[in-house]
Amino acid sequence: MNTPVKIDDKTCIGCGLCIDVCPASILVLQEERAVVAGSKCIACGHCEAICPNGAVAMVDFEESGGEYATLRIASKWLPYGQYDVTSLVSLMRSRRSCRRFLDAPPDPALLEDLARIGVAAPSGTNSQPWAFTILPDRPAVLQLLKGVRHFYERLNKIARLPLLRAISRLGNGELAQYYHQYYGSVEKALTDWRESGKDQLFFNAPAVILVGSKPGASTPAEDALLATQNILLAAHAMGLGTCLIGFAVAALKRDPKIQKGLGIPKDEVIHAVIAIGRTDRAFCRITRRKKASIRIVTAGGQGAADNQPRRKKT
Repeated sequence: MNTPVKIDDKTCIGCGLCIDVCPASILVLQEERAVVAGSKCIACGHCEAICPNGAVAMVDFEESGGEYATLRIASKWLPYGQYDVTSLVSLMRSRRSCRRFLDAPPDPALLEDLARIGVAAPSGTNSQPWAFTILPDRPAVLQLLKGVRHFYERLNKIARLPLLRAISRLGNGELAQYYHQYYGSVEKALTDWRESGKDQLFFNAPAVILVGSKPGASTPAEDALLATQNILLAAHAMGLGTCLIGFAVAALKRDPKIQKGLGIPKDEVIHAVIAIGRTDRAFCRITRRKKASIRIVTAGGQGAADNQPRRKKT
């Protein structure tokens, strides 16, 4: 039967825990032992994680994305509620978008470990579609920068034409919207690069990680962005600054030659581009955020107004 789940019948005690947690219902008890009785396994690993005797194994799978080169991670599962949420939230709120990078590139092993940390994220139907492309030094980043710069030079040349912008408004309005929102700042960045070599796209970052998805995923963009958040938080904890570069993502989606030049297969889609490196800027405090828009909807469909605190029952 084509499934990655293998059960050692000599070790299995027939407790049924793996059967209870299997979302695909492919496990059953036979003669007081768990056996695989279906083929639609989503490879979630719940059965392996819950088995008290270690009788279940996911064959041909690595330990949470592979062995880490720069970290020592305990294999024991962290129980619910057994982590300091204050420290976790402090990490989340302390991460900032870095636009001042030091020249020295990070250790390539560190960058690879960040990709492995990315695959600890959840994914739709557990498809795990991620593909990570690491540009480990400034020359590699400049190759990407060159392709993105050429794309925006062509786009700005088109956006300058009033007739094309007018035609755009009759359709989806994308070109006209770009002209009003981004043309000026992009043109300035292009001029700065031509005249002084100032990098306002990657901010002189010494390395970049591109997070993409392979074909076959049910929610590829969401999967990639969940992995990206893992990378951003872990990078901060490792002493690295990061910045998401949305302009590079847009260029990659519209100009296949950029992706081809990096050796990325054409059937992969890039969802996030992360500039990464060490920074000489240390901040003093956590900054404020916009008020969270929160709505509570009861079974009757009556929702409390956004951001209105609920009254305690007396």
